[in-house]
Amino acid sequence: MTTHAETTGEAEETFPYPRKCPMSQPEQYAQFLDEPVKQVPLPTGLKIWAVTGHENMRQLLTDPRTSASRKEPNFPFYFDAPPEFRTETSFIGYDGEEHTRTRRKAAVTFTNRQVQRLRPRIEQIVDEAIDAMIEAGPGVDMHHALSLPVPMTVICLLLGIPYEDHEFFQVNGTTLLGGTASMAERQAALVNVNEYLFGLVAVKEQEPGDDLLSRAIAEYREAGEGYEARDLVNLCRLLMNGGHETTASMISLGTAALLENPEQLALLKGDPELLVPAVEELVRFLTIGDAAVPRVALEDIEVGGATIPKGDGILCLGLTANRDPSVYENPDELVLSRGNRRHFGFGHGLHHCIGADLARLELQLVWGKLFERIPSLRLAVPFSEIPSKERAIIYGLWNLPVSWDV
Repeated sequence: MTTHAETTGEAEETFPYPRKCPMSQPEQYAQFLDEPVKQVPLPTGLKIWAVTGHENMRQLLTDPRTSASRKEPNFPFYFDAPPEFRTETSFIGYDGEEHTRTRRKAAVTFTNRQVQRLRPRIEQIVDEAIDAMIEAGPGVDMHHALSLPVPMTVICLLLGIPYEDHEFFQVNGTTLLGGTASMAERQAALVNVNEYLFGLVAVKEQEPGDDLLSRAIAEYREAGEGYEARDLVNLCRLLMNGGHETTASMISLGTAALLENPEQLALLKGDPELLVPAVEELVRFLTIGDAAVPRVALEDIEVGGATIPKGDGILCLGLTANRDPSVYENPDELVLSRGNRRHFGFGHGLHHCIGADLARLELQLVWGKLFERIPSLRLAVPFSEIPSKERAIIYGLWNLPVSWDV
């Protein structure tokens, strides 16, 4: 069933579009200036509606006539995910009260109070990663030495995943979200991750620990509610992807953005109080989840001068909202002091990122400690030579070679 959505020939350029450079919007986004809501083709052949601009996104993401359900026929998948491995049985794929009820089981772990309780342990994790960088010496790839291991260690700690399995999730997570893997490779990675997580659920059912997964199982049992292992697998996979790949990409690309804007970096080094707004501004400026906000219209919806027909898929392009000149003065410039939470870097509305406070703390600790401990940090190669994750669901850099004075 395709309702009003259309399919397209292979010759037509598909979304996501590559960026001009990692800190700019794709050149194709210029087409949205006169037509802020229009159809674009996906690699699967489905045509969906791209919604751009701050006000249009705000309208869509608070409209109860849109759905996040992966069960909808025209849901905007970037690759053909097998139905048995889709995340429709976790809160990211639920709407309304069902979303609120199921999200609550995970939300208790990610409250600001709980996140702050983790602060000493996260500080230790960050310091250990920087220690390893310094020991390796100038010329290290910071993306693999710091950006990937810090959020992976934190999210595995929360979910109760053994440390020795971290690399497994890094490799498979990159395949799923990185942008260069084929559909077959992505499906294989999905199978690998799901098989592991089913095994982990079985272990936690028999040997519970002090982790989110064990608490979710205990809550189901105490309430007398039945559950399927698949529900918990989808919850874990959602939190693994959302709590690891996104933060890792922000650490690397955000560090590069600071190093490429030395005046702003100097301000940050001279004023630790600037760290909190700096994180918000970097999240706005880079918008690594630009292509990660899909919906489906449950009714005909008028927005941005267009009518999105019932049943059609929607993508809300966060980078266009976060670079909207009607909201931000000189939006294509990085200005750390203007950082606030009005941006769409963590989504908006019912599905606002559940781990936003955790991500903020990790970014604050990484950038605070990194430039304090290695103040002469610099790129080891020209920024233009560092490969970026074009067409990825979560944007970022493939590596980040850095150097410093010794």
